[in-house]
Amino acid sequence: MPGGTSAQMAMRDPDVRLMLRVRDADDAAAFGELVDSYQHRLVGILAHLVGRADEAEDLAQEVFLRVYRTRKTYHPKAKFSTWLFTIANNLALNARRSHQRKPTVPLPAHESGPLGVRPAEQLMKDAGPAPSQQLAHKELAAVIRQALESLNDRQRLAVVLNKFEDFNYAEIAEVMGLTTKAVKSLLSRARCRLRDALTAYLSVDSAFIPRVDPNDEPTD
Repeated sequence: MPGGTSAQMAMRDPDVRLMLRVRDADDAAAFGELVDSYQHRLVGILAHLVGRADEAEDLAQEVFLRVYRTRKTYHPKAKFSTWLFTIANNLALNARRSHQRKPTVPLPAHESGPLGVRPAEQLMKDAGPAPSQQLAHKELAAVIRQALESLNDRQRLAVVLNKFEDFNYAEIAEVMGLTTKAVKSLLSRARCRLRDALTAYLSVDSAFIPRVDPNDEPTD
């Protein structure tokens, strides 16, 4: 949904309308609605990107601070969520570069993820029961978590945005600063990696593994 005037974008996206109220009237209630709507999702995505729940909370606060500080220059060119997650991705990249040589503490299984508390367990609801029925619930959740963590940073972000935020190729491309063709390639490689990691436990067509239509060729 790229392009269009502010009025057109506001008609398409209720969150854009809220942000325009923040921009034009310093509407605290509208800003509060945006924070309430996106805070949990934002923390989940950032946690996957930086690997620490506490740092994700801090970065989420910084994202909202930047949104508010730059409100007067806001001119919507895409969905509000696309703009917000672009800011989040840039902050996460900066954070990762700043402690690239420092060890990180893995995100505990019970911490928030893109689907809320206990993300791996939530993914299992999409995946269905293990064919062999030999793995206990917690063991399978650990396998899924490990599979997601095996993806590189860009693959993981593409999967999270595609599967959990329902972003299309163009929206993911805008957030990540890539072409739509590159996003499709990322998702295709991520799907292959997840399939290889989980083939012994789940159906290849499990709902949480991102699907890429080979006939849907995006353009740059």
